[in-house]
Amino acid sequence: MSIAGMPADIAQRIRERGPALDLELAQRLYLPLLARQERAGVATTRDVVYGPDERHRLDVYQPAIPTAPGHPVLVFFHGGGFVRGDKSHRDNIGYHFARHGCLVVIPNYRLAPAHRWPAGAEDVIRACQWARTHGAEYSGDPSLIFLAGESAGAAHVAAASLVRRFHPPEGLRAAGVLLISGVYNVQLERLARRQFGIATPDPRNEAYFGADPASYPGMSTLALIDAPPLPLWMSFAQLDLLQMQVQAGELFGRLVCDHGFSPDLRVIPSHNHLTQVHAVNTGDESLSGPMLEFMRAWSRRR
Repeated sequence: MSIAGMPADIAQRIRERGPALDLELAQRLYLPLLARQERAGVATTRDVVYGPDERHRLDVYQPAIPTAPGHPVLVFFHGGGFVRGDKSHRDNIGYHFARHGCLVVIPNYRLAPAHRWPAGAEDVIRACQWARTHGAEYSGDPSLIFLAGESAGAAHVAAASLVRRFHPPEGLRAAGVLLISGVYNVQLERLARRQFGIATPDPRNEAYFGADPASYPGMSTLALIDAPPLPLWMSFAQLDLLQMQVQAGELFGRLVCDHGFSPDLRVIPSHNHLTQVHAVNTGDESLSGPMLEFMRAWSRRR
């Protein structure tokens, strides 16, 4: 095992495959481990309604032993290239972070092509408002809500938190934001398709952002940032897709130089775009360890 708990044989197979978007490999490596994942000490509530659409359903993972004044709340948004994905695929996130003292909320959200930009950001805010209103009913602390997402979910969380137009009237009031390997500059992805190896037409981005390139600058979070600084943690995997690595660096630089943020920036060692999240709650803390460290640090400051 590595220091973070990653089995050496799995690390080697991921390195051999390289920076590929290979769901079959991630499932082959991690589904046997996830079938045996630790679930003790966590109560679950499934398919809670948080909005009018059939996709507006969320699962709640609650530590069995409540604390006063309440557990920090992690609202986590799955990936899926804007067109697929389900909250059930990330129950390892729910169990792991609940086992470590968080109330975890994992929503589904509306998908493209039926629902286009900015549906994802709107659903992030809707789920956040549900957590603020109902979190205490599940022993959560509504004043300590952390928003997190991976891949497409990170794109939605970034837009919802960094672009003021999406904030509710009372303000975002998030304790912190965590972004894992997201899309933050759809204009760059279109203009650099050759360099990034992105297909044309793009089956993911065009489904959500549309096929009109003239509209992309107005939908790229990087160009729209106007929210005040807040605690922010961001990461990409060592073997992530090239466009995710570039966009994480681009967003980090813009936040620091132009907008007064001071984000944490982490590289998740030995993992690729998909395996980093599949590994959570298998004993591998490559991703979950730094996330918990960030959340605990900012929870203590409140």
